[in-house]
Amino acid sequence: MRGDTSSHSRTQAPAKARVLFVCIGNSCRSQMAEAFARAYGSDVLAPFSAGLSPASIIAPLTKQVLGEKNIRVNGQFPKSIDWALRESFDIVVNMSGQPLSIKNTRVVDWPVTDPIGQSADVFRAVAGQIEGLVMRMILELRSGVR
Repeated sequence: MRGDTSSHSRTQAPAKARVLFVCIGNSCRSQMAEAFARAYGSDVLAPFSAGLSPASIIAPLTKQVLGEKNIRVNGQFPKSIDWALRESFDIVVNMSGQPLSIKNTRVVDWPVTDPIGQSADVFRAVAGQIEGLVMRMILELRSGVR
C-alpha cells in the first residue's frame, strides 16, 4: 500500500477533465494551449489538441516561444479533429474562429489571433494570451467549475 488510507491523503480525487483544444492547423494555438495545460494543470485536466485542417509540423516559432517559457512540446504533433470526434471530452476549447458544435460536449470559444506567418513577437503575444486563458481554466477546474 502507498499510504492511501492515511489521514493525510485526500478523499477521492475527482476525475481529470478531458479538454480538447482546437484551432485550424494544430500547429500554433492549440499546441500552445495543450503544452501550457500539461505543464500547469495536469492535476485537474488531461489536455489534447487537434486542428480542423492539420499542418504537417508544429510551427518552429511555436516551439521557440514555448521554449522561452521552459515549456516543451515533446511528443506533440499536429492531429486532425476527426480522430478527436471519436473520443469524449468534457470541454472543447475552440480557437479556430469557425463554428464548432460537438454533441453532448461543452464548447468554449476563445477568440485568439492565429499567429501563423507572423513575427516572433506576435507568437509571444498569442502565447501570453493563451497562457492566461489556460491558467484561468485550471483555476476554475481546481475550484470545481466544469
